[in-house]
Amino acid sequence: MFRPGCIDHSPVRLAHSLSALKYLLILGCLGMLLLGPQAPVSAQGPLEDLAKPQEGRSMRATSSFRGKVGGKTRVVLDKDGKPRKDKDGKVITRLIYDPKADYMGDPDSENSNFDNFQVPPGEKHVLMDEKGPGVITHIWITFLGPEPHMWAPEGAANHQEMLLRIYYDGSDRPGVEAPVGDFFANCFGKRSEVISMPVIVEDADSYNCFWRMPFHKSIRVEIVNQSDKEIRLLYYNIDWIKKDSLPKDTPYFYAQYRQEYPVEQGKDYVILDTKGKGHFVGTVLAVRTRSPAWFGEGDEKIYIDGEEKASIWGTGTEDYFLSAWGLQKTSTPYFGTPYFDQWGIIGGHTSAYRWHINDPIVFNKSVKVTIEHWGWMSEDENPQGKRHSWNERQDDYSSVAFWYQTGTPTFTARAPSGKERTLPCLDRVTVMAKDFSGRRHHGPGRTELQLLGTLYPKEQLLYIPKRADDAWVELPVEVEKKEPLRLLVNATRAPDYGIYQAYLDDVPVGRPMDLYNDKVDNFEFHLLDFWPEPGKYTFTLECVGKNPKSTGHKLGLESVRLRERRPRVAEYGMDKDKDWRKRPTVFEDD
Repeated sequence: MFRPGCIDHSPVRLAHSLSALKYLLILGCLGMLLLGPQAPVSAQGPLEDLAKPQEGRSMRATSSFRGKVGGKTRVVLDKDGKPRKDKDGKVITRLIYDPKADYMGDPDSENSNFDNFQVPPGEKHVLMDEKGPGVITHIWITFLGPEPHMWAPEGAANHQEMLLRIYYDGSDRPGVEAPVGDFFANCFGKRSEVISMPVIVEDADSYNCFWRMPFHKSIRVEIVNQSDKEIRLLYYNIDWIKKDSLPKDTPYFYAQYRQEYPVEQGKDYVILDTKGKGHFVGTVLAVRTRSPAWFGEGDEKIYIDGEEKASIWGTGTEDYFLSAWGLQKTSTPYFGTPYFDQWGIIGGHTSAYRWHINDPIVFNKSVKVTIEHWGWMSEDENPQGKRHSWNERQDDYSSVAFWYQTGTPTFTARAPSGKERTLPCLDRVTVMAKDFSGRRHHGPGRTELQLLGTLYPKEQLLYIPKRADDAWVELPVEVEKKEPLRLLVNATRAPDYGIYQAYLDDVPVGRPMDLYNDKVDNFEFHLLDFWPEPGKYTFTLECVGKNPKSTGHKLGLESVRLRERRPRVAEYGMDKDKDWRKRPTVFEDD
């Protein structure tokens, strides 16, 4: 439940919070991560068991290069498929990886450092294939991000398009099946830092997990590339302990992804539904909003051992994720919100994790974990034309459930294809600013096209005005049919940017947009909810000043967009005949 105005950002409280977090991480990680998620912490401290005998033998599956000098080689190709040559004109070759060979440690061969793999589109790579009994204790993975790179000029697959699968004891159904990113609490294909007990993604590119994964007979860990681009520079280490035996009732570790784009009406969103004996240990939840305002009034409802009415019933979405008064970006040992872009907009992204490590949800016959999708709504989406907190929303949900269970689960969910996992575009019209850099589209000054790394897939238009009192940029916008839409600007904020007022056909829409920020980022400014008539419009941004902290009046503009509203807005048609020019309105969560 959202309770506005109660977030304390004071430096003193933040400092105390950070100190407490570091203490918890040092105390907890040394004990829980080494001893296992269910290991007790004794009164003498979490390091006590390290002085006790340990059973088994440590092993590792790794991408470290195996080969030998004089072995088979392959020609290294450039991005155009032609042989690469060194500075002397010789064709560059590389030793072929030989899984039967020893690890290569030749100081005279650069091949010794080629400890990575490239996985073409549609193919899979097996990271580990071993006989048991044993227990995986740690997985570390890294790879290039999706943005263009010197080693991947056209970009690479993102982690939402890579599917992690883990098979136990010869089963044809994976016990773990989730996008690599979502499994490591990195949703939407975005890279985010996570610092928690079982999952750590340091600097948003070092993917670690410490979930214990026992197996009796065998285990196979693989990544399937479901992108149309290659997985580039895939490195990994999987640490495990080979055991003499495991108790017959040892539960397996399971993780399963599912999604609803959008959620089903009249039904709570299901995170996990399985029969058997075990314990639920956590979830990652991702929500992309399709309506304005706060989505998270819905409660978690957990049904134990076949009960018809949930006996575990929460008080709100952010409350389940152990926050309060809404969600904001954070990372703690047991809960966090790694990704949160903007509050209350159409198309906002929020992902959160909750680990039940000290408080597992124990079941003996079955468990069903669900969450309601209710929240605030704008007046034109409510059948009574009212804005209040209890409306069934139609947002996009995806999740990964994490649990331990003896035997085989009955959860029927399966991960859809990589393309199906990509969120559908909500924009009816997109006008790219880079296509209108000519002199007639801006005031005195000059324009440049900029590539801004991970912010945008294509260039933004940078306008550098000659003087602030006559600085403007103008773009054409065309509407094909009359329907409810939202007008917005996807822009850049930076230390030397100005304040600009938006106009549609000379009608001011939205508040003046302050483009100042101490760091370069992108931000969506939502300006107008309306039913435009078909035809051509002129969109203008005019400089009206600058933030006192800003050092300039520049404008960084990626696009102007008309974003769809939910079908029920058209069905109710409350504002269909209103003249937006007389009273331009945007429904906001204020």
